[in-house]
Amino acid sequence: MTKEENEKRLAYLKNIVLNLPEKPGTYQYYDKEHTIIYVGKAKNLKNRVASYFHKETDRFKTKVLVSKIHDITYTVVNSEEDALLIENQLIKQYQPRYNVLLKDGKTYPSICVTNEYFPRIFNTRNINKRYGTFFGPYSHISSMYAILEILKKVYKPRTCRYPITEEGIKQGKYKPCLEYHIGNCGAPCIGKQSYEDYRQNIEESKQILKGNTREMERKMKAKMEECAAELRFEEAEKYKQRYLALANFAAKSEIVSYTIADVDVFSIINDDNNKNAFINYIHVTNGAINQSFTFEYKRKLEESDAELLNEAILEIRERFKSTAKEIIVPFEMDFKIKDATFFIPQRGDKKHLLELSEMNAKQHKFDRLKQAEKLNPEQKQTRLMKELQDRLKLPKLPYHIECFDNSNISGTDAVAGCIVYKGMKPSKKDYRKYNIKTVEGPDDYASMQEVVRRRYKRMIEEGTSLPDLIITDGGKGQMEVVRAVVEDELHITIPIAGLAKDNRHRTNELLYGFPPQTIGVPTNSELFKILTQIQDEVHRFAISFHRDKRSKSQLHSELDTIKGIGTKTKEQLLTHFKTVKRIKEADLQQLTNIIGGSRASLLFNYFHPTDPNSK
Repeated sequence: MTKEENEKRLAYLKNIVLNLPEKPGTYQYYDKEHTIIYVGKAKNLKNRVASYFHKETDRFKTKVLVSKIHDITYTVVNSEEDALLIENQLIKQYQPRYNVLLKDGKTYPSICVTNEYFPRIFNTRNINKRYGTFFGPYSHISSMYAILEILKKVYKPRTCRYPITEEGIKQGKYKPCLEYHIGNCGAPCIGKQSYEDYRQNIEESKQILKGNTREMERKMKAKMEECAAELRFEEAEKYKQRYLALANFAAKSEIVSYTIADVDVFSIINDDNNKNAFINYIHVTNGAINQSFTFEYKRKLEESDAELLNEAILEIRERFKSTAKEIIVPFEMDFKIKDATFFIPQRGDKKHLLELSEMNAKQHKFDRLKQAEKLNPEQKQTRLMKELQDRLKLPKLPYHIECFDNSNISGTDAVAGCIVYKGMKPSKKDYRKYNIKTVEGPDDYASMQEVVRRRYKRMIEEGTSLPDLIITDGGKGQMEVVRAVVEDELHITIPIAGLAKDNRHRTNELLYGFPPQTIGVPTNSELFKILTQIQDEVHRFAISFHRDKRSKSQLHSELDTIKGIGTKTKEQLLTHFKTVKRIKEADLQQLTNIIGGSRASLLFNYFHPTDPNSK
């Protein structure tokens, strides 16, 4: 490989890394033959994969691995534990060259509920569905043992391996073991516990293993409170520990289940313009994910999601040689596939798989959008303006946005600031500062009206283009006083919105309309972040101006108000007399000796306007 080819390869890989999500998941490295050479997991995909491409990497193995990478794919999941399970499955399936661990046949343990007359519950690494129902696998062994301990103490399933039958019980073939005598078993083998009661316990145990632990938690808590009320504190502590263990127990992975044998999962997500669609494909074999890819399809004119997915399913299954008998899809399909059936899950493990597929498709869409916006930053700004326009139902794109804020301390040094955003970016050359001239005391509403009146009256007189949207730093009250000036006094039409804060002084809602209504904008969205940025910026601008003005007033001297007395003269006087009081007490001759006759006369006449010596 030449130097130019290597630089091109690294640039391609680093571009992929820049667009990776900061979410848990697995990542796969491919060589030039597109063979998987490494599989890894991460709590934060972007940070983990980026660490391989740091210049300070000094491990020889890592350097060799990076030199072989030609492509990167990833799968997003909901937790680090799920990522661990997928990594385990992929390593065992593909045997990547640079993976050392997890290549053996040993897998994570699972919990088995047998199909016997009186079922047993135990952990195992050998999966054979003929013997029972399996739950897991469990990447955290402590969690598995915690749930087994809970089941053992609460439901007391038998631990013996006797092939107990109904006929054997009737004939009295069995004897109670030590587990019965120490209270760990109900002895169904001798009829001490009924078959119905035992089976009920097993069914409840299965519900816990499926993750339906809320009812069990309530029972544990009730039992704990009952024991505490009866002053049986040791028993209460035991139930407390069980309750906490159950509450903290991580149920089996939502993406791996032995009840799912061989399944294809498809989901479709459209882009914002509805021109392209992102179709995610997940293949599950023997209860574990072994393939996950997202493909981008260009939509034909008036082509529906169902029509596009019909075409994609056939193509993708042919590409990966899939023979799965069951295909999970998000909606009804209008065609059939030989030897396969479509299924729309409503709940359970298959529903979780469909949600996982949709999450990966959405993530791929987001990554593509982020990549496109890096190449064309204006695309992002236009998208945000379009989103704001749609949410507020504005007549045109809010390209020019202005926001106002006041700042004062008990009415003193009152000022206001106006900031301008153009194309969702601050236009600092258009920022304006205002000294409050007509308002006495701390009246924010009147101050706001004065500033808005001065701002837009001047813009009208000068013929300057008016803003597309006004945002007030405040709620309904601020919006109303701005509206009164803009519409009632100046008779112009400008949409007005307000950004209200919660009791912790954090932006929490966008208001629009009269009467103002709360506009639903997710607090974690890009648009909400921009609006919060606007509010923070106008607050910073106004308070900075207020602080500057306050600092100047605090350093102000009475000498500054005397016409003809400049900075150097003031410095001369204060250097000699030290204080303004001593300057006032000085006679004309003393002042003349310091600053000369003409300036001395000005100063003396200012402090002694009726003094006969001043003539």
